[in-house]
Amino acid sequence: MSTAGVANGQTQVQPETALRMLNAQQQQFEKGVVQVADNVYTAVGFHGANTSMIVGTDGVIIVDTLFGPSSASKAAEAFRRYSDKPVKAIIYTHSHGDHTGGASAFVGDEKPDVFATETFGSAEGVNKAVEPVKAKRNIRQFGRNLSPSESTNRGVAPANTEDGDRGKGFLPPTVTVPSDGLKTTIAGVEIEFHNGPGETGDAMFIWLPKEKVLLAGDNFYSSFPNLYAIRGTAYRDVLSWSESVAKMATFKPDVLIPGHTMPIQGQDAATTALNDYSEAIRSVYDQTVRGINAGKGPDQLAHEVKLPEHLKDKPYLIQFYGSVPHAVRAIYAGLLGWYDGNPTTLNPLQPKLKAKKMAELAGGTQELTEQMESALAKEEFQWALELSDHVKWLDDADVKLARKVKIAALRALAAREYNAPNRNYYLSCANELESGQLSEVWF
Repeated sequence: MSTAGVANGQTQVQPETALRMLNAQQQQFEKGVVQVADNVYTAVGFHGANTSMIVGTDGVIIVDTLFGPSSASKAAEAFRRYSDKPVKAIIYTHSHGDHTGGASAFVGDEKPDVFATETFGSAEGVNKAVEPVKAKRNIRQFGRNLSPSESTNRGVAPANTEDGDRGKGFLPPTVTVPSDGLKTTIAGVEIEFHNGPGETGDAMFIWLPKEKVLLAGDNFYSSFPNLYAIRGTAYRDVLSWSESVAKMATFKPDVLIPGHTMPIQGQDAATTALNDYSEAIRSVYDQTVRGINAGKGPDQLAHEVKLPEHLKDKPYLIQFYGSVPHAVRAIYAGLLGWYDGNPTTLNPLQPKLKAKKMAELAGGTQELTEQMESALAKEEFQWALELSDHVKWLDDADVKLARKVKIAALRALAAREYNAPNRNYYLSCANELESGQLSEVWF
């Protein structure tokens, strides 16, 4: 068998290996409540993210509240087995909807304080204008429309979640955490709020000094981090993310509670994970910047930058969710914008004209079409995909055949992906092409 089909990306392996890896990752979000300290409990797998309960003298504190009241109410019910004390405070580690949408499910007659950072709500930033296309890409990234036979998971979350009541339980913040943090006592529990921008600019982490428990929010979970989300996001400040995680490591927690996936217990394990995570992010950033300053473009760097050898096999750095190549491209665009500095790319040919030129090079439309089919037969799936995009522009081409090849190549790439967003996106686009939902302009 040709290895060309599995050599295009860092997260492509043989299909049986990809499936085995993704199935093994399922244990990271197996549904249940994990007790991590005498008075701290984390509910995993009730939705995509985690929610935690800290039990105090006359009440409890809830950190993050899942996506909507239906999922949150199930987590709240599970927590009640450990404490029926009223909720005195709710804390949002950041403003992503899967952490804020279910707050009302935890609240009784008492109205708790709701804590968030000064910049809360800035997670999705300035790109509201492109919400329509982001919504479509979100569905693809998370595989929301995939059939049960196609679904695996979302890398750091289960495939199927209750999403119909998204955000309906959101309670607006009532207490603002200042930029230099906050140390206070709630329900007899000493608690510290530390600003820590990373996945979002409005992120913070929570430290419980007596319990030595650190709640990281989405700046840490068991996967290489999603430094760029293919659903479409504004630039995530990668350097700040690395620094925030390094700051967390200085606390040397006995327990690390991520925003997604299972808690890590034991001071050595938790502290090592944080240091490794920070180093991995920083390494990708530094390698990319060195490459940029050496005059290399994003396409070349996306294939060259790798995780350091001593980190790449750490279970919390396998690229199930985030991807090093995507991170490299995001860092490039975030620091320099779209232009790679090569004068050839200042004003590239229009796609249809480029397709005609490609056909001429191949000896005509029929020859280009044969090259496309040959690439698929040789399992050069990425090349088949790229050639199908040229063929479909040609007026005298078999556009239905180009679509058929593209669908087959997408499914073949998906089968080889252990990066869940990549896998889900490939499969979702294949389905949309097959059903006619996806405009020919986009395939």
